[in-house]
Amino acid sequence: MRASELFTPTLRETPAEAEIASHQLLLRAGFIRKAAAGIYTFLPLGWRVIHKIEGIVREEMDRAGGQELLLPIIQPAEVWQESGRWELYGEEMFRLKDRHGRSFCLGPTHEEIITALVRAEVNSYKQLPLRLYQIQNKYRDERRPRFGLLRGREFIMKDLYSFDRDEAGLQESYNKMYVAYSNVFRRCGLKFRAVEADTGAIGGNFSHEFMVLAEAGEALVLFCHHCDYAANVEIAPAAPSPVAGDAQPLPLEKVHTPGRRTVEEVCAYLGVDSRRLIKTILYEADGQLVAALVRGDRELNEVKLQKVLESARLNLAEPDKVEEVLGVPVGFVGPVGLGRIPIYADLEIPYLVNGVAGANEKDYHYLHVNPGRDFVPLKVADLRQAGAGEPCPQCGSPLEEARGIEVGQIFKLGTKYSLALGALYKDDKGEERPVVMGCYGIGISRTMAAAVEQHHDEHGIVWPVSIAPYQVVIIPVAVRDAAQREEAERIYAELRAEGIEVVLDDRDERAGVKFVEADLIGYPLRLTIGKKTVAEGTVDWKWRWSKEEKAVPREGVARRVKEAITAALQTPDEFYRGYPGL
Repeated sequence: MRASELFTPTLRETPAEAEIASHQLLLRAGFIRKAAAGIYTFLPLGWRVIHKIEGIVREEMDRAGGQELLLPIIQPAEVWQESGRWELYGEEMFRLKDRHGRSFCLGPTHEEIITALVRAEVNSYKQLPLRLYQIQNKYRDERRPRFGLLRGREFIMKDLYSFDRDEAGLQESYNKMYVAYSNVFRRCGLKFRAVEADTGAIGGNFSHEFMVLAEAGEALVLFCHHCDYAANVEIAPAAPSPVAGDAQPLPLEKVHTPGRRTVEEVCAYLGVDSRRLIKTILYEADGQLVAALVRGDRELNEVKLQKVLESARLNLAEPDKVEEVLGVPVGFVGPVGLGRIPIYADLEIPYLVNGVAGANEKDYHYLHVNPGRDFVPLKVADLRQAGAGEPCPQCGSPLEEARGIEVGQIFKLGTKYSLALGALYKDDKGEERPVVMGCYGIGISRTMAAAVEQHHDEHGIVWPVSIAPYQVVIIPVAVRDAAQREEAERIYAELRAEGIEVVLDDRDERAGVKFVEADLIGYPLRLTIGKKTVAEGTVDWKWRWSKEEKAVPREGVARRVKEAITAALQTPDEFYRGYPGL
């Protein structure tokens, strides 16, 4: 491709709306353009990257026994109603009606529609196992689209669904996908970790997320360097850590705490350790008000709470709602005398002796609150968020934390959807059994953004060779110099003949402008054709991630480039070792 013909509308300034590196650089380098909030057009360079990622994904899915198909984006409400998720999925689902008044949705995911397909076509154990996948757009009406491609309302996803006879078959499919996903992200040149994760709205009883480690990640990952444990903080177990204090409970005492609402304000005013304060947080769970208790120095984990409550919907109670029901402002609510509101306490709460809590009266708190004597929780469970420094649940070593971008997730669904939609098969004895399912998703467009988050510098994007829009850029220093231009053209033709994806920057621009734009776009390898090429027969060779530029012989440069590109594609771990960010 010639740069003079390439549609790459680069930007000098960073758009004000772009908060993180991937959003900024993909806009500036001419890979994407915003059509609406959370909806983007992929320009030619961006679309080439998407195709590269899709190609890697297809190869690994096919190698693991997957068969590609294409499911409809517009899905009838009936299959979602059969599974029970039409109402439960929430406001993220785009719903629409056709001219006849029939209800449909834009697919946020495809468990229902593919289960209905298998229900109609599979009836014997001889047809199993079956692994079907697609790559297409998904639609979710995010409340707050942000971070460019990382949280959009329209995005590209690969989703594979496995159908097996039993749990042993599901485990085999799950293991194959785990390996395939590891291969995908390794081949994409990404540093990632597979972590245990919550199953969320998809359901099932076991899941792993594949996290690309990056500062811009929305997820917090806890991991252990001494064993293989790693988990999303949403599900990481948090063992209780009792606080040393008074041995004997003291009488309950109400004290005046004027205007002190927050943990910090109350503890400073009363001169108590935040570990001795009982934080009472009110939620609406499927419309019912519930109270959750954690220590003042801890954070409540809403995913854990929702699992304990077994609720479909969980939302923090609005302050007006709390005051309407209890007659007291948020900040002064406590578990003592809370009436009929059920109380759920974290594992650490029963260990507290003579704690501090809101008195359910404006500007008042209780001293010497003792669980069991002054209030009795309906249930005690692990409700808090674990953190770095706490013991690993497998080996006891201190956990470490990192931020991650979820680019893939695999689930054991079991029979959740097959039972709901009647996807049954007859076993070798003629008895009907539900198909055992798994589902496995990769965010294709998220992977593109995550790669930029992990691989960029102050000058622009630093693409791994495997997913770069083009592998090589040739820059003649002086296009008007006939000798340089002709040499650049010859090398361009030689590289193309070797099957190298190459851009010839044939524009009549200053060399400095071309270098800046090449760094912004992130071509992995830059070949500069200058006076020395003509006079001495050398070409300046520079990898995008290296500060070193070296002169290599003009003779055989195409062969040298092909060998280097082949090495980068075949052994990415070895090839990138030692290069910062790759």
